[in-house]
Amino acid sequence: MKRYHLIVHGKVQGVGFRIYTQLEALKRNVNGWAKNRTDGTVEIDAEGSNEQIDDFINAIKRGSPFSNVSRVEQYEDASFNHYSSFKIK
Repeated sequence: MKRYHLIVHGKVQGVGFRIYTQLEALKRNVNGWAKNRTDGTVEIDAEGSNEQIDDFINAIKRGSPFSNVSRVEQYEDASFNHYSSFKIK
């Protein structure tokens, strides 16, 4: 089990990126949340198995069709929140 906190930079607000993030999480049984930040980035907190999280992060780095991800900051967190779903905040 892994938990990652991500900050996604680029054209990621107003382009359906959080919905894309939620759909990619649901495909992989990854739980957590995504929200817009005032600085134009998207913040994500995600938990899942090692393989699920690795696949999810790769999907985030690729981005949605209308987004343009320039950089993803990744921070692994040793604690777990045991989320039961993936929500958009």
